[in-house]
Amino acid sequence: MSVAETGKDANHTAVMEFILLGFGRGPGLQVVPFMTFLVIYIITVLGNTILVLTITADSRLHIPMYFLLKNLSLLDLCYSSIIAPRAMVSFLTDTKTISYRGCATQLFFFSLFGTTEAFILSAMAYDRYTAICNPLLYTTTMSKPVCIQLVVGSYLCGSVNSMLQTGFTFTLSFCGSNEIDHFFCDVPPLLNLSCTDTYINQMVQFPLCGLIIVSTALIILVSYAYIISAVLQIRSAAGRHKTFSTCTSHIVVVSLLYGTVSFMYAQPSSLSSPDQGKLVSGFYTLVIPMLNPFIYSLRNKDVKEALRRTMGCIMVLK
Repeated sequence: MSVAETGKDANHTAVMEFILLGFGRGPGLQVVPFMTFLVIYIITVLGNTILVLTITADSRLHIPMYFLLKNLSLLDLCYSSIIAPRAMVSFLTDTKTISYRGCATQLFFFSLFGTTEAFILSAMAYDRYTAICNPLLYTTTMSKPVCIQLVVGSYLCGSVNSMLQTGFTFTLSFCGSNEIDHFFCDVPPLLNLSCTDTYINQMVQFPLCGLIIVSTALIILVSYAYIISAVLQIRSAAGRHKTFSTCTSHIVVVSLLYGTVSFMYAQPSSLSSPDQGKLVSGFYTLVIPMLNPFIYSLRNKDVKEALRRTMGCIMVLK
């Protein structure tokens, strides 16, 4: 373990790097987690890149809903790229260490992209509310400047949360074990390593995560309450199905993300086990970003047609 002496006490040492244990404490290579992460990450990169390029290239998709979807896909790319490559290196080699600053940087960007994604999803719910409940005002309410403001605002909220999460976590002292029982730097396992009292951190950081989860979820729930009310007023069953079908992909993604994140962060670290945390973290950092492009493309007629047109153009160019 790499340590540095503090100025006050020669016997008191401060951690200068951490060891990511991943899914095992032994010195052997973790081949199964490596292959699992590799396959998931490749699918994630390909799926989200294709979706971003398709939305960018097809002028028919240059509307607010797909502008927000493109930003969601970009976030998923960044989100998984912060976690997967570094984890795979630690799985396949004996290089399981991550520097103190590297750990802080990973936590910062992980919190940034994760929080921003929650606000983007709430913006997407607002977009569907406006399109269904106020269709005559849709082009004005969801104009391009408004969409850009929603995305920028989401990143600002993500930045504030990531600075608070990282700042509070790394003001703690780490002077004992430097082994993080996880495959990336996250708040709960880091709090478990601290040799100072984490009461204030748990009273600030976890409620802050809870506030973000509840506030963004509330926006989504209120939006869908109005949407359901508007849909029920449509007389024909076909009309109700067609209208509500534009929301189903978003509902599936929101349910997956909020279900796992709420389970992970809306409870104190004392109530969760490390193994449980790893599985839940793997699901929302890797599996959900992999599934999102398929959920939105397979259940969306416009995206499927755009993908066919894009593939047709590629075949013609060949």
